[in-house]
Amino acid sequence: VQLVESGGGLVQPGGSLRLSCAASGFTFSKYAMSWFRQAPGKDREWVAQITPITSVGAITNYANSVKGRFTISRDNAKNTVYLQMNSLKPEDTAVYYCKAPDYSAWGQGTQVTVSS
Repeated sequence: VQLVESGGGLVQPGGSLRLSCAASGFTFSKYAMSWFRQAPGKDREWVAQITPITSVGAITNYANSVKGRFTISRDNAKNTVYLQMNSLKPEDTAVYYCKAPDYSAWGQGTQVTVSS
């Protein structure tokens, strides 16, 4: 299992970023995918999850801290999961990681810094 996150950067408060996570080594379409983040000096925390796509679509869930601002999505043709982050706040500053909950592997993460 290999996970490669990208798309992080420095953004001003109120701005937006879209993170990507390219997955390989497993049948991506069959598994849920999650985003986590870890701020300096804090534990890694769960941010969002998306289920496999079924006949009724995919189910998404979000941490309360990001609900209404972040959107998780997936493209099974590209084996990629995305995290669209809008209305960013300084407290969103963290390294962001994707993960397939059924596997133990983590990617290297991508740094998001929200600062003026």
